[in-house]
Amino acid sequence: MEIENERNCLPCVADISVLPEGCISDIVSLTTPKDACTACAVSPIFGAAAESNAVWERFLPSDYQAIVARSSSSLDSLNFSSKKHLYLSLSDNPILIDDNKKCYLLSARDLCIIWGDTPQYWRWVSQSESRFSEVAELNYVWWFDIRGKMSTSMLSPKTNYAAYLVFKLRRRASGFNPPPKASVGTTGGVEDYKQTVCLGLPAREPRQQDQIVPSPPQQHNSHPKQRKDGWLEIKLGEFFNEGGEEDQLQIRLMEVEAGTGNP
Repeated sequence: MEIENERNCLPCVADISVLPEGCISDIVSLTTPKDACTACAVSPIFGAAAESNAVWERFLPSDYQAIVARSSSSLDSLNFSSKKHLYLSLSDNPILIDDNKKCYLLSARDLCIIWGDTPQYWRWVSQSESRFSEVAELNYVWWFDIRGKMSTSMLSPKTNYAAYLVFKLRRRASGFNPPPKASVGTTGGVEDYKQTVCLGLPAREPRQQDQIVPSPPQQHNSHPKQRKDGWLEIKLGEFFNEGGEEDQLQIRLMEVEAGTGNP
């Protein structure tokens, strides 16, 4: 970057590489894992900063140590040469937790979101608190329809699973009236688990602006709960994986009766 010196008409060169490596690490950690990998090619000092544990620990989930500690497999954070190596391993490979039961977390990009590629309705943004590089942000949509799929062969047999949606609400969120309906089941299954879920803003008391106050309970309704990492989660349904035959597990959340927006 060059800045013209008006008095002497001499260019002044501002070289960002003269910043301390720790400062560059702080800057890179505010981007995304993809950006951090790209930064390695900028210069040697950027490469060192982008590869540092300080950067990649920011990309790991806040509870990554608990995840590793609960692993029933051979995963051990001490076996990894760097936090980047650990991040890539957790991103690419599922781990076994709690008596060899498998747990999976699908990113927003792994889901089928109707109108998801239309900026008028949905935006793809980076969230520093998310373990994924992008999250889907809802603006406004008349047809709210989100679907996730995975093979039942990836799950532990003879095991009961629960599917959850992890999300955040804007301060002035509105919509989801009537509330959407969730379903969890397999393509070859005769019956799906279905229920109504309350994603809209719950009633809040003046002194409880940062707390979720459930609306009056209704039959088969599910309400969001606060997670320790600051996100909300809501149970969409349950599924028992019998095992033995490969099938497709389908998870769906849909509301098409009224316009929905600003969650």
